[in-house]
Amino acid sequence: QVQLVESGGGLVQAGDSLSLSCAASGLTFPIATMGWFRQAPGKEREFVSVIGWNGGTNYADSVKGRFTICRDNATYTVYLQMNSLKPEDTAMYTCAARRGVVVTTSNLYEYWGQGTQVTVSS
Repeated sequence: QVQLVESGGGLVQAGDSLSLSCAASGLTFPIATMGWFRQAPGKEREFVSVIGWNGGTNYADSVKGRFTICRDNATYTVYLQMNSLKPEDTAMYTCAARRGVVVTTSNLYEYWGQGTQVTVSS
């Protein structure tokens, strides 16, 4: 059974940093594509970042240059370092996994975590 467990969310001020973690189990992590998505109240879920099995990454334009995704295949963990946070980054951040190539479309991901809340005050 695949499990994705996120941690690291919280309440911060604009300009602060947060690091999110997603611990995976039950899947062949080293070859999985791992993504981060977010959903703010009243809005649709949106792509944030993704990392492929070979370390290739992709970012939403809104976070490019501020967020960094990385993975540790030894501990089956994917991280999202978020710097220079803005109030518009406030959302529930969810980790997702898929077997296959890097994609940014959420409905192509097979496995999802429960999410961790990030709130950025102005």
